[in-house]
Amino acid sequence: MALDRFSSELEAAVGRFAALVRRVGLRHRLSEADLEDVLQEVRIRLWRARAQASGERTEPVSASYVHQVAVSATVDLLRRRRARGADRTVTLDETVEPATDRPDPLRSVEASELAAQLTRAIEAITPSRRPVVRMYLAGYSSGEVATLMGWSEPKTRNLLYRGLADLRERLEEMGIGWQTRA
Repeated sequence: MALDRFSSELEAAVGRFAALVRRVGLRHRLSEADLEDVLQEVRIRLWRARAQASGERTEPVSASYVHQVAVSATVDLLRRRRARGADRTVTLDETVEPATDRPDPLRSVEASELAAQLTRAIEAITPSRRPVVRMYLAGYSSGEVATLMGWSEPKTRNLLYRGLADLRERLEEMGIGWQTRA
């Protein structure tokens, strides 16, 4: 029964942090297949960490821990590949459409401009709310932020909700909102 409970907790944690793991892999320019390998390796490492701490009370998995595990798994994958002499594997999908591997200069410029605008919008919100919003956007939960900052959970939640509302307002003033591509 405890094993089933842990399995469901593990899958919930992996699901919750899948986007974070994918971002780590994408920063290292991994293919889709490699991203799946890294996600599986993160799952295995979280499982092993839980097995080693089986006698102790376990805390929920933190975003910072998953990020650290994802970086480690990604670097290990790249090292194994380099040791085998294969800097890059090519999947069948990539051979059909090689243009998808090339960086799109327009998207790169748009992404950097959007990042700069986001930074300006964060700088425009109330100073007491900035660190909470930055940490939340970096993947920390409100509980982790509260612990790291030494604040109570209600104070952190309040600063976060108000900070995110301020950020949304600033972004809308800058003309940035939800858009869909056609």
